[in-house]
Amino acid sequence: MTPGEMRMPADFKYKNVYLKGKPVHTGADGFLRRHPPMDPGRRAKIFSPFDALRGFGDAVKSKDIVYADRPEVSEDAQREIDRKLAALRDLTRFRTGKNNRPRVEIAFFAVCTDPDNFACGVRGKVKTVSGVCRRVDDGPGRTVTVGDSVIPFDDILSLSAEGLPEQGGEADGQ
Repeated sequence: MTPGEMRMPADFKYKNVYLKGKPVHTGADGFLRRHPPMDPGRRAKIFSPFDALRGFGDAVKSKDIVYADRPEVSEDAQREIDRKLAALRDLTRFRTGKNNRPRVEIAFFAVCTDPDNFACGVRGKVKTVSGVCRRVDDGPGRTVTVGDSVIPFDDILSLSAEGLPEQGGEADGQ
């Protein structure tokens, strides 16, 4: 007897049927012609999980996402980001720059927006977007548009762009 297995009671009503075992059919008995085996794909579809609580699975999966605190950006790194944003703004400001817009890669902090998560509005994830910089808006909103992503200046952690000088032309304090 294997662990977890129960002994069959002596007075079990269907003991003889149980002891016969699973039926084995051959082509000679006609059963297979009347009941051909079902395609495994269709059979799996019959037993697929039933979603009684629509959206519950997604809500549970959203709790598996690990959110972190906002990383700190050093003053030197922030100055370099600001310098690159100013250069990008000049390149994307005029219509002549639209054909020659630089490709950028921006790492930014995205705050959790799931109202059912404890991290909502407090913690988030670092995300990266790359593509053509379409616009740098240094007005009240202060955002960068890369493809379809609009990223606030304050959330940018690092920025790299093709065609921009690596260091500023001005010497600091000399």
